[in-house]
Amino acid sequence: MRLPRPLASLIALVYAAFARAVACCFFCRPARTRASRRFYRLLLPQRPAWYHLWCVFRQFQNFTTIHADRCRAALGLEPVFTSEGLERLERAAAAGQGAILVMSHVGNWEMAARLLARSLPDLKLLLYMGEKEKEGIEKSQKDGLRRQGITIAALGRHENDPFRAVLGLRLLQEGGVVSLTGDIVWQESQRFLEVDFLSGRARLPEAPFAFALVSGAPVFAFFTFRTGSNRYHFRLSEAIYVKAVSRAGRRQAMQEAARQYAALLEQAVREHPCQWYHFDDFCR
Repeated sequence: MRLPRPLASLIALVYAAFARAVACCFFCRPARTRASRRFYRLLLPQRPAWYHLWCVFRQFQNFTTIHADRCRAALGLEPVFTSEGLERLERAAAAGQGAILVMSHVGNWEMAARLLARSLPDLKLLLYMGEKEKEGIEKSQKDGLRRQGITIAALGRHENDPFRAVLGLRLLQEGGVVSLTGDIVWQESQRFLEVDFLSGRARLPEAPFAFALVSGAPVFAFFTFRTGSNRYHFRLSEAIYVKAVSRAGRRQAMQEAARQYAALLEQAVREHPCQWYHFDDFCR
């Protein structure tokens, strides 16, 4: 039975306060903030060290909204959202060519998947996700997405299952949408592409662009930003196509597509610097 809205709001408020307190504890551990402080030095080199630390504090606090808004959704408090570029995905799906969504750890990618399923309920969506050996919150996260009709293909750090790739290619041939993470190389053996990012170099997984090369489906960078309490705006980029005129040119075609995605990712980070939820070293 659904709780009365005032009670649901109160529970969500208490949960959010607890999450913020936990985030403060993590912030007070220097080892937890090292990668973030380095990132903000690269992003905002003209700012002093105290400002970088302030950005890290806001980053940690903003990260709690992912869990708080997931709690709100479970209590029946659905988010309000606006969208930009969704018609591009609708056109690709209507044309039967499928599409590849590249999710990122700037903004709330989980909410992006939820809102996409809500906006286009007839869309066939397959979401590739990493799977940790001991999952707690991540398991509930995956279960929640599955309840919304999203197919999850989970892959452990040491797994190598070619069938999962075949599953994605088949869905693309049927006009479905495959979503992959664009900014984390999950496995040690995973192929990657190096691109310029901020004032350094970053490694991006090759998989989204390899899918596009093989299938001919367009790639869309998909971002979802929190604009207020339980309010979001999601943005779908222009289509990126990965085409090679020869076998020898395949790597270069994927490299160029990855460069375009990296430029979009950098733009998103500059617009929403404290919604960057990548807590390991990203730039080298």
